[in-house]
Amino acid sequence: MIKKYSIKELLDRGKFFINKKVLVEGWIRSFRYSIFITLNDGSTIKNLQIILSKKLEKKITIGTSIKVIGIIKKSIGKKQYIELQSLNITIYGYSDPYFLQKSILQPKKHSLEKLRSQSHLRFRTSIFSCVMRIRHHIAFCIHQYFHENGFFYLHTPIITTSNCEGSGEMFQITTMDLKKNSIDYTKDFFKRKTYLSVSGQLEAETAALGLGKVYTFGPVFRAENSNTSRHLSEFWMIEPEIAFYHLEENINLAEDFLKYIIKYILDKSMEDLSFLNENFKKYKCSKKETNSLSLFERLELILKFPFKRISYTEVIKILDKEEKKQNIKFFHSIIWGMNLQSEHEQYLVNKYFKIPVIVFDYPSCIKAFYMRINNDGKTVKAMDILLPEIGEVIGGSQREERYEILLQRIKDTNTDKNKLWWYLDTRRFGSVPHSGFGLGFDRLVQFVTGMNNIRDVIPYPRTPNNAEF
Repeated sequence: MIKKYSIKELLDRGKFFINKKVLVEGWIRSFRYSIFITLNDGSTIKNLQIILSKKLEKKITIGTSIKVIGIIKKSIGKKQYIELQSLNITIYGYSDPYFLQKSILQPKKHSLEKLRSQSHLRFRTSIFSCVMRIRHHIAFCIHQYFHENGFFYLHTPIITTSNCEGSGEMFQITTMDLKKNSIDYTKDFFKRKTYLSVSGQLEAETAALGLGKVYTFGPVFRAENSNTSRHLSEFWMIEPEIAFYHLEENINLAEDFLKYIIKYILDKSMEDLSFLNENFKKYKCSKKETNSLSLFERLELILKFPFKRISYTEVIKILDKEEKKQNIKFFHSIIWGMNLQSEHEQYLVNKYFKIPVIVFDYPSCIKAFYMRINNDGKTVKAMDILLPEIGEVIGGSQREERYEILLQRIKDTNTDKNKLWWYLDTRRFGSVPHSGFGLGFDRLVQFVTGMNNIRDVIPYPRTPNNAEF
């Protein structure tokens, strides 16, 4: 029986296969002079050249799927080391010539917006297949990192009654008839109002207070009416929670975690990164950003230096001073107690420090109820990690472990303590200092791949007015 190989296997170990009979399957990327086929099966960005032994009786088009049995030969051409001399070709499925003309599979460049309109086909394109392979490797190494460091993987619920983030931007779920003017939620499926979760943090905290070190990795949902290049309505989050951890230990973990991921991807995804680096340079040139870093330089910057750590109060002083000194004007005013905006974050990372920045000790008035109050009574033990171009990619804190203070914070933020009785309970039975953070997975993929829009790093983006496919 003839053994089947992926195109990646054949190209990676070319010398080993010379003069051997193999079987490959894939989709036709190009068909030249009625004799040369370039084939791709999704395992790599590279294509395998097929040399036809005879002219095909039926006309084939780009996107046609085939099975090829042939002999691997050393290539005469300079563009590839090996090629496949075909002995037999089986056609699985033709690509309709009429619809091909309207499809993104036709051999010409398309805008990313055009690709998005045919999301079911964009896996076949070079740029999107690169992004998806890198997305896979990032996800894999995240699990590997936590496994190597003694964390337990926890599946937290997607359906919830509580709002961890404290905002009203949640998707409600129900089995009731919404056409009625009034709904009796006691007759609903869960006998109460329920929502799609914005975070698994609170549940993960309860697990950490018994298992020590846990993490979640799953989809979360936010009904924020935002159409920016950095926001999705359905996205993925990684959320570790660790017992007996203080803020500094939490920061150390987050920085080490990011460096581990970047090093892994630079080691494992060089082919895909090289292709995306060229795309990244073209995009920067089109925007006339000639002084910006290449994709590789941006990734290597993460590994090269320790992240800059600075308090929120110092950040406000720097921004205020820079505005006056450099004669620049931020759109959002610099006031202690405000949320840092994207323009402030990018100025800190790209212009002032020129390395990733960790901001800590934020005002309590702009942070969630569960963050531990500092001794000054005004700030909390919170931290954000800011990366070039992307801005915030990690947000975390040391959690408030003191029952009475946590209860008061819940009251002060108008959070319903009755829905969180179980969360408060954990502070009454052997409470300990503990910390955690949330990493926006899609935003990290966007940073690693250099894609300008977060909608291009997830298979089927969910955004306001868009839930197709």
